[in-house]
Amino acid sequence: METVVAPSSGRTDEIGQCLDEVRAAVRRCQQQGAAPAARLVAVSKFKPAADILAAYEAGQRHFGENYVQELCDKAAVLPADIKWHFIGRLQSNKCKALAAIPNLWAVETVESVEKARLLDSAWRAAGRPLPLGVFLQVNTSGEANKGGVPVGEAAAAARAITDSCAGLCLRGLMTIGSADGSQQRPNPDFVALVRLRDELQRATGAELELSMGMSGDFEHALELGATSVRVGSSIFGARATTR
Repeated sequence: METVVAPSSGRTDEIGQCLDEVRAAVRRCQQQGAAPAARLVAVSKFKPAADILAAYEAGQRHFGENYVQELCDKAAVLPADIKWHFIGRLQSNKCKALAAIPNLWAVETVESVEKARLLDSAWRAAGRPLPLGVFLQVNTSGEANKGGVPVGEAAAAARAITDSCAGLCLRGLMTIGSADGSQQRPNPDFVALVRLRDELQRATGAELELSMGMSGDFEHALELGATSVRVGSSIFGARATTR
């Protein structure tokens, strides 16, 4: 288990300044008519607990992790009021470990009804009093190497999760999108997710969030209506490619 070492004053200042710049960009987009309550999720994958603590001391509370064991280790030693988002590929055999994290706030990568039901079962078996927030991941680009339910199956999957998973609360839709799409304006993956969200809202009357956009395109995602953006390198700097 990782031991938390207090961040150096220089690193604290660096992360705080980067966080201020990202927050300012989020505010600018909101003032220009984007979603009024956009959430910034600081993606701390591969970053030490000290870096997370520096961002926490600067007021950040929502953090995203890609690996279950890394998330478990960090959650055990960092402040209990952090709101953790799991944003990595959800493996069936990891649902129990995720459900054991006391301050898990959301799983953003539910890519099938089957995995939703496994997560629901694990969450209820852990005796959690409130439903776990989840996002249905949609493969808007149709790429074989991308996780997520196909666009054409998303509506049925969303309904099934809502109807059959009492321990889960469907907060919204999430996409990663393609590298090519991130270079286009408007980004076709974001446009597809917005359209799908609007269709689901009209059909169900439920309010759904949009989790889309990362360091390179989060401002554009906000312009198109994202309510949650996942930003890592713009806050913490470049990260290693292996654990």
